[in-house]
Amino acid sequence: MVMLRKGEWVWVDSVIGAPIGARIKVTPSGQRFLVDDEGKEQEASLRVMHPTSVEGVDDMIKLGDMNEAGLLRNLLIRHKQGIIYTYTGSVLVAVNPYQDFPIYSADQVRLYHSRKLGELPPHIFAIAESCYFNMTRHLRNQCCIISGESGAGKTESTKLILQYLAAVSGQQSEQRIEQQILESNPILEAFGNAKTIRNDNSSRFGKYLEIFFNKDGVIEAARVEQYLLEKSRVCHQALEERNYHMFYCMLVGITAEEKKTLRLGDAKEYNFLTKGNCIVCEGRDDAKDYIRIRSAMKILTFSEKQCQEILKLLAAILHLGNVCFEVFCVCSVQVEKSSLERSLTHRSFMTNRERVTKPLSSEQASDCRDALVKAIYNKLFIWIVEKINSVIYKKLSNSPKSSYLSIGLLDIFGFENFNTNSFEQLCINFANEKLQQFFVGHIFKLEQEEYLKEDIVWNNINFSDNQNILDLLAGKSCNLLALIDEESHFPKGSDSTLLNKMNQQHSRDKSYIASRSQYDTNFGIQHFAGVVYYDSTGFLEKNRDAISSDIIKMVEMSKNKLLRQTFETELSTNGGQFRQSLDSLMKALSACQPFFIRCFKPNNDKQSEVFDRELCMRQLRYSGMMDTIRIRNLGYPIRHTFEEFLKRYRVLLKTTICNPKTVSHDAVLLMIIPDSVYCRFHKISVIFVELKMLLLQKSWKQKREAVILLQAYTRGLLARKTAQRMRNDVRNDERFIFNQQNKPLISFVTVEQRRNMPEPADETSAETPGPEIPPPMSTTPIPSLEEDDDEFDEDDDQFSFYKFSELNFQGNATHTHVTQRLRQPLLPHDDEGDTLACLTLSWIILRFMGDIPEPKSLDTTSQASSTISHHLPNKQGRRLSNLVGLDQVKYSECYREQRNRINGEGPTLHRPLSALEKLHIIIGYALSRRDIRDEIYCQICKQLVKNKNRKSRMQGWTLLSICLGIFPPTELFMKYLESFVRKGPSAYGAYCTERLRRIIANGERKELPCWIELQAAKSKEPIDVTVTLMDDRTISLQLESASTSAEVCQAVAEKTNLKDTHGFSLYISLYDKMWSLGSCGKHVLDAVSQCEQEMRRQGKHERDTPWSLSLRKELFTPWHDCSEDPISTDLIYRQVIKGIKSADYTSEKEHNGGAAPQDKSSMFVSMQAPFNNGKQSRESVKGELVDSARKEWPLHFSKFYEVTMTSGPPLPKSRFFVAVNWSGIFFMDGREKRLLELPYIEMQEVHKIRYGPQIVRLATVRGDFDLRCAEAVEMAALIEDTLKGLRQHSVYALAQQDTNKPGMSLQHRGDLLLVEKDEEYSPEETWIKATNQRTSSSGAVYKDTVQFLPTLTRPTEDMLVEFPLHLILFSSLLFGASKGVGREKLWSSSREPLKQPLMKTLVGNSDLSNLACNLLPILKYMGDYPIKHSRSPVELTDQIFGPATQHEALQDEIYCQIMRQMTSNNNRLSMERGWQLMWLCSGLFPPSQNLMRHTQRFLESRPREPLASVCLQRLLKKPRKLPPHLVEVDAIQQNSTMIFHKVHFPNDTSDIFEVASTTTIKELCYSIASHLKLNSADGYSLYLKTPNKVMSLDEERYFFDSLRQTSDSPKKGKRVREANVPYLVIFKRKLWFNVTPGKDQVADLTFHFPQEMPKYLRGNHNCTKEDMITLGGLLFRSKVDSDRSQFVMIPRMLSELVPADKIKIMSPEDWKKHIISSYNKQSGITLQEAKIAFLRTISSWPTFGCAFFEVKQSCEPSYPSTVMIAISKQGVSLINPTNKELLVMHKFSRILEFSSKGNFFQMTVGTLMKSSFVCETTQVSNRLSQCILFYKSVWPYFESSDYEMKHFLTKSFPFFSGLRNGGPP
Repeated sequence: MVMLRKGEWVWVDSVIGAPIGARIKVTPSGQRFLVDDEGKEQEASLRVMHPTSVEGVDDMIKLGDMNEAGLLRNLLIRHKQGIIYTYTGSVLVAVNPYQDFPIYSADQVRLYHSRKLGELPPHIFAIAESCYFNMTRHLRNQCCIISGESGAGKTESTKLILQYLAAVSGQQSEQRIEQQILESNPILEAFGNAKTIRNDNSSRFGKYLEIFFNKDGVIEAARVEQYLLEKSRVCHQALEERNYHMFYCMLVGITAEEKKTLRLGDAKEYNFLTKGNCIVCEGRDDAKDYIRIRSAMKILTFSEKQCQEILKLLAAILHLGNVCFEVFCVCSVQVEKSSLERSLTHRSFMTNRERVTKPLSSEQASDCRDALVKAIYNKLFIWIVEKINSVIYKKLSNSPKSSYLSIGLLDIFGFENFNTNSFEQLCINFANEKLQQFFVGHIFKLEQEEYLKEDIVWNNINFSDNQNILDLLAGKSCNLLALIDEESHFPKGSDSTLLNKMNQQHSRDKSYIASRSQYDTNFGIQHFAGVVYYDSTGFLEKNRDAISSDIIKMVEMSKNKLLRQTFETELSTNGGQFRQSLDSLMKALSACQPFFIRCFKPNNDKQSEVFDRELCMRQLRYSGMMDTIRIRNLGYPIRHTFEEFLKRYRVLLKTTICNPKTVSHDAVLLMIIPDSVYCRFHKISVIFVELKMLLLQKSWKQKREAVILLQAYTRGLLARKTAQRMRNDVRNDERFIFNQQNKPLISFVTVEQRRNMPEPADETSAETPGPEIPPPMSTTPIPSLEEDDDEFDEDDDQFSFYKFSELNFQGNATHTHVTQRLRQPLLPHDDEGDTLACLTLSWIILRFMGDIPEPKSLDTTSQASSTISHHLPNKQGRRLSNLVGLDQVKYSECYREQRNRINGEGPTLHRPLSALEKLHIIIGYALSRRDIRDEIYCQICKQLVKNKNRKSRMQGWTLLSICLGIFPPTELFMKYLESFVRKGPSAYGAYCTERLRRIIANGERKELPCWIELQAAKSKEPIDVTVTLMDDRTISLQLESASTSAEVCQAVAEKTNLKDTHGFSLYISLYDKMWSLGSCGKHVLDAVSQCEQEMRRQGKHERDTPWSLSLRKELFTPWHDCSEDPISTDLIYRQVIKGIKSADYTSEKEHNGGAAPQDKSSMFVSMQAPFNNGKQSRESVKGELVDSARKEWPLHFSKFYEVTMTSGPPLPKSRFFVAVNWSGIFFMDGREKRLLELPYIEMQEVHKIRYGPQIVRLATVRGDFDLRCAEAVEMAALIEDTLKGLRQHSVYALAQQDTNKPGMSLQHRGDLLLVEKDEEYSPEETWIKATNQRTSSSGAVYKDTVQFLPTLTRPTEDMLVEFPLHLILFSSLLFGASKGVGREKLWSSSREPLKQPLMKTLVGNSDLSNLACNLLPILKYMGDYPIKHSRSPVELTDQIFGPATQHEALQDEIYCQIMRQMTSNNNRLSMERGWQLMWLCSGLFPPSQNLMRHTQRFLESRPREPLASVCLQRLLKKPRKLPPHLVEVDAIQQNSTMIFHKVHFPNDTSDIFEVASTTTIKELCYSIASHLKLNSADGYSLYLKTPNKVMSLDEERYFFDSLRQTSDSPKKGKRVREANVPYLVIFKRKLWFNVTPGKDQVADLTFHFPQEMPKYLRGNHNCTKEDMITLGGLLFRSKVDSDRSQFVMIPRMLSELVPADKIKIMSPEDWKKHIISSYNKQSGITLQEAKIAFLRTISSWPTFGCAFFEVKQSCEPSYPSTVMIAISKQGVSLINPTNKELLVMHKFSRILEFSSKGNFFQMTVGTLMKSSFVCETTQVSNRLSQCILFYKSVWPYFESSDYEMKHFLTKSFPFFSGLRNGGPP
């Protein structure tokens, strides 16, 4: 514990939701207490404050406490210091001071001009200068987004930037444009700003001012865009608020004559100006402002007449606002008095025949008046903005905008959340959501650039933005704004209908909060800044913003020209107009480099020195600044320059050499922070994750306190003048020894010896190499090896290692021993990461064998690491541990302190490593990278051949034997390795051979080898272990690397004569933690390895790991019988007794807080009472106790699986544990809470989904549960075995069908039967004896007509009701009622058409109901209804299944009608055709979840039908999109369920393949690849070729759906058989990843050569003349083989040998001469080898495997008009088709979007700054888009080629987390 001292600053919790600062103070009596920033005493949890948060920083990126508390406190400190501005990177935070500061003078402009951002203190002029500098320097448009709440200072900030730009530009300008732009502000503020409660000059509209500059940086023009003026303010103002400034300025500024003319009085006389009870605004002079406004109007060329007309309209608005409509208002708007009176008090509308006029009530008239007033003012404001633009944008109106640069200033309303929020707030917050996404994207980009600048790979951050909210508001179909617009156009649309639609459409959206009841008018949205509730009242009126046609006509008759002009343009709805404007704004912003200014107000009272924490924290969140923190914290949030870092933390160094100019940066970093995963040191700075920074701070404080303590102690000694230097020396020695005692000592040495001895390289390892420390004395004799070297290559064995090396080694590599690192792998590898890993492994293997010495550390300090005090884990209860199983030893926890063990080949590998460390590196690579396992074996074998060093050979065989116990080689090297180890030295040959056999039989390991394995490998002896039984006996066994828990359990059972072994499992314990290894194929030493890793994590040595093994009962069967095996019962009994004594077994009442359990002793007495009385034997008492424990504690005898439910009936949680035991299946949330209990009788079926990712489907009477589980196979097998066993032991069965045959028991479907299982019963018999529980009659029953229930007790009636078996029950539940027809009749076949659907759900839907009743083709197909006109079978199946593939609701109806027609149907032909329809239907779509189990029972109850079992299997597929194909219909009509289809290949061959109805394209591709024996199916695809096009087939779609889509008749109304539409199915390579010619000969000859040769001959590649000659010879040989007589044909064959655009560079004869010469040089190779040699040559070209498209473009002037697009795994390249030079290459990560339409293709490239490329192609542009889509979809996997290794190592072995690609240092 660190003691805090007086004066130190800490963080303490607060009521505002974020910690605040507090300082430690001490009373005179020595008592410590906390005083926070506001002077209040605090008593709360605390943590130490970083020094940067104490003092404050000007750039909050530098804060050590990078969280909202740190940001808030920093703003507080600077606010107290009178500092307005603060940076957060390039974002400026401006806090409104509510007072004037002299920091905006001309001197300040000159000071910040030409200075970079960050050189001077934060200032708004610095942002303005950055915009200006970047624009002029980089010739790129800029924008500055200024946001914040009302009163935060947005408007003033905008004016300041504008003034700065005008000042800087005006130095070079001779125009008046700067003044005109500046003078537009007073006008816009007068008409668009007003006094509010929060702000005296609040902008009530959004403004985007775009200023245009020429190339010299001089302002040329500007343009203003306005957004969403608050029109309602004209009519209504809140208390203490005013109307727009212009009204008050006009009334006090106009002359008396003007007042008289306009008949105006004082402001207090007008309702529209007094509703807020505020006429005067302190701090504003309305008279002076009016003079300023008129002056600005003059500068902006407003004519006097225009000004007067504006005043007239303003006066008219005021007059209209008064209750009594003055006559003068008629004069102001210059309309007839009667017309105005009629339009405001009457409403006319058209009926069917005539126009009707209706008088309005006073309230309606007032509303009509308000609508007119708002419309006049809004349109007047728009006109004024357009007038200003006509002046300041005049110069550019006729010039192309692209020839100028611009800086945009966006002053827009901030996020709003009031007590009542309406349509305006929805629009405002929508705009803020858009800007927030833009802001977050920009910050994310800046973070990426920072990391790129520091050369840091930063590809693992996945930051989610607010796209889901934008989709809700305006993105997806039926979004909120679209619904509002849609409802606004409906005459009867109302706010309530709108709200209902929004609730229906979006109630499931997490971002939408529906209204609570039908009377609630509110709905909510989860915005980025929090939840906002909106009142839907008035939404449609505000969106329509409509005025009556009578008023429109009145305006058209007005003599006021300005009024008529403003009403000329009729706008769309407010929402639509705002959305269009916002889209335009975002497009403009995206084309600019953005800067952000976040304006904050410190309080709501406009006081200058008050800082409201809660208000400011809310603004931090609203402004998106917290997203900056979150993005930064995802990477490395803490940054220091090297000098700062070294100055602060040099105390942690163990050396005095620390000159920042000479010391190695990497060395210093490793000495101070060994865990380099958490920090990066690159060009100029050190950056950390927050956790590591906290640990570093803690370590620094501990060191500082230690230094202070030492200083105080030393001063005390000096003060007392104690000259005991010798004692001080002794103390120093003792302190040094104490530090070393935390490291395991290899041998005991004296203090003097230790002084002269270097520190060990690895303080935790006993095998530390190097001469510094003597090796330990070993008690195990060194195994003897033959003195002569082993000559493995001097025999004629066909599987010798020598022959393998000749066939497979690349380059000049030999098969014999070397003493140097490999420069390239022995075997070829496609993956670059594999190649680099092999080179690292070569280094480590040589070091393990001692063929090269261990490297020395960088310096002596790097070998030492800080000793961490380690404590054993606290003892915890086992209840949850037993529930989870392996939760005690997590992979992610192991080696957390040793993350620096491996970091590629960086400094952490350039140090002495122990043998175990080197072994872990080698095995770790093998486990994570399967493709390099043969390479590892080859490198080891190579080092053993002709190795003269005996010790090296011994180490090599040790390494080889350990590898053979962990992982096997591939089939390629298997026989060679077997031969190699057989011929090894006698000491190891048989030993290694047996280990290889065992690991092949038991499967590869999952964990790193343990320390005990390394010791055992050295001695070649098995590992002796003991297994403890519950009766405290120990069984001695021997383990080896491949031993499994099943083998151990079996061995224990044999030694103890245990017969009933079911449910007994092997357990491993570490301290007080224990977990099950089961009795399966889990490797025992994998669990031991985990224990050793846990010890390593605690800082202890692996050899000291106190693990132990025991045998325990883990699971009971439901039919467990204690009398069968007394030994088993005795062991379980003793386990129960121990569990009771240790309180491991407790009742559920105790868990749930019920009554306390009875005393243990009394429990024992009661259990043994019968025995003590002599009534029962000891064995029977034990049996009863075991049975009691089994029934009382089922959860204690359960198998637990952690699962995630992906689908199924709703549960409180989707992630939980599944407990499988004898009584059923429990869904558990922890130990105590049960989410669901499923008795086995409710289980219908369990299976692992074939194509799903480890998903088990539990089919129950309550629905189907899909559970994702890492142990899915094991869980499914356990449940399935239990169900199978229960049915075998059960005597209860249900009748599946009616039986009334003579001699047999009479039964009805669904009857419960009690089966007699006596001595005569045999499972093989076809009939059984049973008693019907309904009728009590007994008799014989056919076994295939009943279903045994998985229960040992009689099911209750409730259970039987919940166990639906037949469709009569289903019809009673879901079928609609039919007049005069009983349920039985409704579920029987009939020749009469249905008059209404069977399903209730369709009755209310007229369209679907008609479709369901029109399913007469079912009767026609089955022959139960006459056909008037000839119809082909496929036409009938189209009519049956076509509607159902489009309407999912019809699918159950189809199933029910088919099954209905097959029930009680005695027509054999009709039944045969019914089964055909069922076969087709089951291959198209599955029934719903409700119908699924009934359909399954229908099929299961007809086992004698051949197609029943086939249909049952087809039910599990996903639905298809189209009706059956003709091929399917023809096949089933011929009673064939096997369909074959021809597939063509690029080399002009073809083959026939079986295709099922439910075969997907992906499955067919894998089937073809398997048939052709390709190495992999990845990258291949099926194509469909028709006379019109060639299209790639989607691998996720069904094969016949794809055929049907392209083969349907193109002309409507014309019947064409599908077979008449010609098509070909082609299989070829689509994606060219990891294609290495020669690796897969079948792929090379069948696909690669025939696909690549045409591209070469078309001239798509850039190649040299020498390449063309070589390739010409190879192509010639591929055509004529060895027929030299064809030489004379070469001139005629040039188009088949040479690229088309290169034929003319030589004469035909010259080509002939060169090609013959090349051909002769290649003599001796076969035709196939020539093709592969051709591929090898072109595979080195960057355009190998590209898809080429020639296009025309005009969007990029620097490119030729015709370019060639090449698409490959690298990206999209644009190539000059003339010289084949690369113009540009866009990686897929930079391609934001692309689309095709007709022959045009468009692609948008960039990150935030987008650029578009548009071209025209003569081919179908859709092919180009498809090709990019295919590559882009797999590009992330290709870019992360190292992902599997990283994921495996980081999860399983955290100390590998720093591993790069294993490349050379």
